[in-house]
Amino acid sequence: MRVIWDDEEVADEPLWRYFNTERFLQLLQTKHLHFPSVRQFNDPFEGAVAVLPHDWPSDPRYPDLGDGDRAFEQLRRLTKVSCWHKADYESDAMWKLYAAGRKGVAVRTTTMRLKAALQPFRLAPKYGEEEPFWGNVRYVDLHAVRLRVSMEQQLFYKHRAFEWEREFRVAISVRGAEEYGVPVPEFGIDVAVVPTTLVESIHFGPELLPSDAIAIQEACAAIAFPAKLVVSTLLGKPRYV
Repeated sequence: MRVIWDDEEVADEPLWRYFNTERFLQLLQTKHLHFPSVRQFNDPFEGAVAVLPHDWPSDPRYPDLGDGDRAFEQLRRLTKVSCWHKADYESDAMWKLYAAGRKGVAVRTTTMRLKAALQPFRLAPKYGEEEPFWGNVRYVDLHAVRLRVSMEQQLFYKHRAFEWEREFRVAISVRGAEEYGVPVPEFGIDVAVVPTTLVESIHFGPELLPSDAIAIQEACAAIAFPAKLVVSTLLGKPRYV
């Protein structure tokens, strides 16, 4: 695994991933983790090196424009990314945004568990293994600066307004494979993982349906996975006096 930052090693820290139930069951049943293309992300600032304030007629940070935008758009298409939330504790905001409005599940793992769980990936059996790269996302005020970094590093910067996400990323570029004529899936890739290595604990969302909880338990039993199942703390009963 290659580290994206020259000045920052990856520490062994807790990571969370929030799923809707269907996607999590797919992970357990297929033993694959989906890496969508960067192009699929909803963030309009994804990969931006600057943000033009809405009332500026022009941007003095850009005296000249080249073909970089077109090249970077191809990189967005050819880079597949798995995003994780770095935190010691569950997040209500993450439940609402990424777990079907609190009706899904969350996986708690660590960076080193994630590294150990990911299996070698090849876009085609006869093509070479792709080397993932990973690291913390860095947040900057893109209204104030214009980043001058590599295109790969652009994918690990985000506008400061998203700093609350505390994101950690693993990315795989299939640009080289396409150059050798290997067809590239437009909407992401599925990377083999070992669920028992990846998952430290499974956290049931505050509004998870009982039928979904049973389906998850059965899926764990089917792969002989004695998972640590935890109910969200948000289901606790508040006391006021």
